[in-house]
Amino acid sequence: MTHIYSSQPKHYLAVDCIIFGYDIAEKELKLLLIKRSFEPALGQWSVAGGFVQQDESLDDAACRVLCTLTGLSDLYMEQLYTYGEVNRDPGARVISTAYFALIGIHELDPEIQKKNSAHWRSISNLPDLIFDHRQMVDKALRELVQKVKVYPVGFELLPEKFTLVQLQNLYEAIYLRPVDKRNFRKKILSMELLDKQDEKERETSKKGAWYYRFNVEKYRELARNGFFFNLAVS
Repeated sequence: MTHIYSSQPKHYLAVDCIIFGYDIAEKELKLLLIKRSFEPALGQWSVAGGFVQQDESLDDAACRVLCTLTGLSDLYMEQLYTYGEVNRDPGARVISTAYFALIGIHELDPEIQKKNSAHWRSISNLPDLIFDHRQMVDKALRELVQKVKVYPVGFELLPEKFTLVQLQNLYEAIYLRPVDKRNFRKKILSMELLDKQDEKERETSKKGAWYYRFNVEKYRELARNGFFFNLAVS
């Protein structure tokens, strides 16, 4: 059967996933990169990506790429932007839709990471990336900075329980600057979205700091009633 559009130009459609993780021990935001195992740009650093299959939507393709690389599903993922410069990929005319995802580094199975030649690299010390991938990463970073101010997506990067110091360190790693401790704590606690635990973190101090958990159900209920999350701190 002849397709209606058979006389039109053919292009390849791809997805690229910018995967952010947070290293609590090193207090750094990191990016999951892979070493290319095929041409073009064999052996060079790349974000995770793949071509959209015949029976896939863009979101399904991005989920497949993400799950294959991490072994994880139901991750926070958001469509970012579509890149369609004519010569962006030297292999062919490829139009790619970028997504960014947030995962806890502690969640990633080291064996799956090794199998896929995936490596965490600090945002502050990234290697050269292929094609327009650095442009994708920079745009995703700008989006993340704005997002964490008005949505509680930062908690996706932390373990289920965390201290206020660890939470502040996360925001400072994303903002790439220090924030005022008193102002930060006052803002986050005033929203009453954190449940204090009967347990302290004692690895980094003798006195210990209380653990908290983010109450997702309470946030959703408040958001339905017009609540506005705001952690834009100086």
